[in-house]
Order: sequence, then C-alpha cells, then structure tokens
Amino acid sequence: MISVNDLKTGLTLELDNGLWSVVEFLHVKPGKGAAFVRTKLKNVETGNVVEKTFRAGEKVAKATLDKREMQYLYKEGADYIMMDTETYEQLAVTEDHIGDGVKYLKENMNVNILLHDGRIIGLDMPNHVELEVVDTPPSEKGNTAQGGTKPATLETGAVVNVPFFISNGDKIRVDTRTNEYLDRV
Repeated sequence: MISVNDLKTGLTLELDNGLWSVVEFLHVKPGKGAAFVRTKLKNVETGNVVEKTFRAGEKVAKATLDKREMQYLYKEGADYIMMDTETYEQLAVTEDHIGDGVKYLKENMNVNILLHDGRIIGLDMPNHVELEVVDTPPSEKGNTAQGGTKPATLETGAVVNVPFFISNGDKIRVDTRTNEYLDRV
C-alpha cells in the first residue's frame, strides 16, 4: 500500500479488480476544505482512461510488476516473437500488449516485458531508438528561418517529422514517448 501523495506518472495500481497506470496527477489544496489528489488513470488491459479523485493521504494498493529483459526476434502473423535473454525461452506477444511501441520495434532489439502474476501486461520501450530514414522528400531551399519540418518514413514504418537537412539513408534518434526527432546519429 502506498499513499496517493506519493503517486508518480507511470506507476501501476490495483484498483476495482483491475490494473491502472497513472497517466497524470495533481495535488490540490483548496483554501477551504481538505486537500485531495486528482488523477487520470489508464486501464492497462482495456486502455480505458478515467479520472478519479482521492482524499490526500488515502492508501491504494501498488501492483507488483516483474520486468524481464527480452529480445524481439521476428513477427509471425499477428504475434511478435520475443526471447528471454536469460532462459532463451520464446514468447508470443500480441500488438495490444505492445501498444504504440510497435512502430519502433526492430529485429534483435532488447526491450523489457512487464508481467503481473505471470501475465504479460505491457512492453517497456527504451526512451529513444536509432533508426534509418528510408523515405523522405528532397530538401527544400528557401524558408528555413522558422526551422520547418518534413515527414520521414523510418525503417520500421513509423513516420516522424524531421528537419529539412535529413535525407534518405540518414540514421536518426527518435523519442519513443513523444514520437519526435531528437538528432542525427
């Protein structure tokens, strides 16, 4: 059990017979009355997002999650085949469990699988990945004073807005949380 005063973004809680991840939270201290914590929670299994308010200091159950490092091997039909890096056991993971991270998965990439009671509940992607640009329009001369951008398709199929100087074949670093270009490698 943890206090709602100690909530952090990304923390997983056990509430109402389900697993909920904290998307955002706000401590509110009104001038009159008791303080409270307003949260936005996302159901880990269904993806539903709800807003819930807790009294300050209220206790909630923290979910115990196991992280196992696995290597993405290949895609087979609708499943993504992962291999445990310690036991070499292979596991099929569906696209629902991976979420938005599927567009950054590259063969032989190491990721963390989140498990709760032996069930896969999600995939923890690295904060940034290095991918090659396979298709982007040619660079344009002219109005670059505002630092314009153009769309670029990466080797995994993800589309990211990049600066005009990026061309086909360049390797770039992308933030997987915000889907933004960081820099050229």
